[in-house]
Amino acid sequence: MRAFALFMVWIIILIPNLRIKRTIQINLQLAFPELSKKQRYVLTKQTLKNQGLSAIESVKCWAMQPKWSIDRIDNVINQEVFDEAHANPNGMLAIVPHLGTWEIMNAWLNQFGSPTIMYKPASREITDDFILQGRQRLNATLVPTDASGVMAIFKTLKSGGFSIILPDHVPKPSGGVIVPFFGIETLSSTLAPKLANKTKCALVGLTCLRNDNDGFDIYCTKLDDPDLYDRNMKVATYALNKAMEDMIRFCPSHYMWSYRRFKRIPNLGNPYNASEVQLSQFLKQRVSVNSQHSMNIEKLEK
Repeated sequence: MRAFALFMVWIIILIPNLRIKRTIQINLQLAFPELSKKQRYVLTKQTLKNQGLSAIESVKCWAMQPKWSIDRIDNVINQEVFDEAHANPNGMLAIVPHLGTWEIMNAWLNQFGSPTIMYKPASREITDDFILQGRQRLNATLVPTDASGVMAIFKTLKSGGFSIILPDHVPKPSGGVIVPFFGIETLSSTLAPKLANKTKCALVGLTCLRNDNDGFDIYCTKLDDPDLYDRNMKVATYALNKAMEDMIRFCPSHYMWSYRRFKRIPNLGNPYNASEVQLSQFLKQRVSVNSQHSMNIEKLEK
């Protein structure tokens, strides 16, 4: 299955002007403007390879019993950070960006209880049934991605349980604020900061990365910046974005750069529909925008 994934990636790399490659290239230009064109091309190929492998690995873990996924995990780095967060009487919220093969990690995480997790049905019924059956083998309680699901997570945390959130998606305007992510002011979700502020739950960053032995290592990151619990959602969400940036910068080629994370940018709008001239002009303004934002955050903190 991995060989098939790598073959398909090789085909994708050879085909010019594919949407997925253009999206990755634009994201890398926005997030890492210091990279040369050659460096971005290399990182694009690495990203496509890792995303192809992660997709196949996710399919495999949905088809197999949870033990199969657990047996693939070789090491848990800084597990004491996870254990401390899990023991918090106010509950634990796991922050899991679209980084690595998070589906493999789900089975490991479900050994520690029954987390409440939001689930958005897949667009195709046959695909949705397959994914749903795979996830229902775990101890997790699946809830919808709406107000009732948020309330279910809130109740779980208040009772000392735990939940998992992938917080780096693009929310509806009513569910987010404009704050920097990789230095780009863009719409960012406030769900995790709101839950943290209201419940005072422990926050822990979790990442599952493929290692050199074709197994996986789980990395636990302590998220204890007081700003993550701030009542001002711009301050709290900015702190969360910074925490995710640190996790992603550790292994940028494993991040899902094919996702159109920056499609809601003030003044530019949707960069994936912008011309090369518009995108270039925006990148030139990046430094001044970041400087202004730093001044605004200082004012908010005061």
